Amino acid sequence: MRKLLVLALVGLVAQLIDGSLGMAYGLTSSTLLLVAGVAPAAASASVHLAEIGTTLAAGVAHWRFGNVDWRVVTRIALPGAIGAFAGATVLSSISTEAAAPWMAAILFTLGAYLLIRFARPLRTDRVGGRLRGRFLGPLGLVAGFVDATGGGGWGPVATPALLVSGRMEPRKVIGSVDTSEFVVALAASLGFLIGLGTEGFLLPTVAALLIGGLIAAPLAAWLVRIVPAQLLGAAVGGVIVLTNARTLLRSADLDGPVRPITYALLAAGWLAALVLAVRALRRTRLARAEAATAEAAAAAPASRAAVVAGELAATGTPNPR
Repeated sequence: MRKLLVLALVGLVAQLIDGSLGMAYGLTSSTLLLVAGVAPAAASASVHLAEIGTTLAAGVAHWRFGNVDWRVVTRIALPGAIGAFAGATVLSSISTEAAAPWMAAILFTLGAYLLIRFARPLRTDRVGGRLRGRFLGPLGLVAGFVDATGGGGWGPVATPALLVSGRMEPRKVIGSVDTSEFVVALAASLGFLIGLGTEGFLLPTVAALLIGGLIAAPLAAWLVRIVPAQLLGAAVGGVIVLTNARTLLRSADLDGPVRPITYALLAAGWLAALVLAVRALRRTRLARAEAATAEAAAAAPASRAAVVAGELAATGTPNPR
């Protein structure tokens, strides 16, 4: 019972992170399941089955808050589903011994990517134009495959790519990625069902993750507007890197002083990324404040002129030109 409560809490925290960042539900949940000793294919299968419910709830919540671009959803979801089904089929055919380091390596790489991505200022300006299908299709295909084989990766691959394009508001990027993930999770679950059978799903684990995720989904859709993604992304990336480094070191049979030195270096890198993320967040907020001040200053003379014109009109005095 205690284990199920812990898993429910994991699902809740993972969904809060995912709904606020547009990524990391699968990364967080799969990482913790691997640490608990769950086989890689079973971990990914269980997480994706739980994601069918959590992504549906998240999609509805994001839609109600106006965070979804349905054109992007329709163009990225189907290729993502194809990639996820293929990835689930591949992972189902690999032995547990071979899959564990493979999955840990994918998660480690994605965690490192999060650290690097969120240690730098996030691009939030929009340059206009629409995202083309020839960009969204391949992006969905790759993100879906990585997501199924790594137990997570749809958000870490798709969300930064859409953010970097600069053609969507961050909240709509997150909402659209979360909403399209429902189709991806459905396809991955189907692939695992065919490859592993029903015994490949840990139903108590699925139920616990699902309950936690459903509770958090509406709150996460609201938090996306106020939570600083910069700090959250760097924090989550460090946890994922350190946790999966343990599996990689064990698979490589590295003992003695190598492990503590490696952990120390990774922790130092995590701390550096957090410091850089804080600095980037401060610079971004300062730039926004300066831009708002300049805009207000530019609008002040025009507002004053309008007031004067209104007063002259009210008194019947001709407006001097």
